[in-house]
Amino acid sequence: MANVPWTVRPEGLLVEVRLTPRAAMDRIDGVETLSDGTPVLKARVRAVPEKGKANAAVLKLLAKTAGLPASRARLLSGDTARRKTILLDGDGAALARAFAELFAAKG
Repeated sequence: MANVPWTVRPEGLLVEVRLTPRAAMDRIDGVETLSDGTPVLKARVRAVPEKGKANAAVLKLLAKTAGLPASRARLLSGDTARRKTILLDGDGAALARAFAELFAAKG
């Protein structure tokens, strides 16, 4: 996958996410390209966007998807926006490979 929404960093994997709160279920729908050409992971959570509930839910969802504890996911930007930048602490290259395989399998 050449156009992916994640970047390997020394401290882990930086992931660009477009979040939809108040969804029917917590899930990642795959990779989407925004109108400006930026690739993002399209995520949905049941939580409401109040008092950080949706942010906490997306951090938990991404960490679970990566096989990490929730404490290893940090919101770097986008606290009140739908677009978020999240850092998954760990081996960035291994996380990138796992995400590439997971989302290639989803099509």
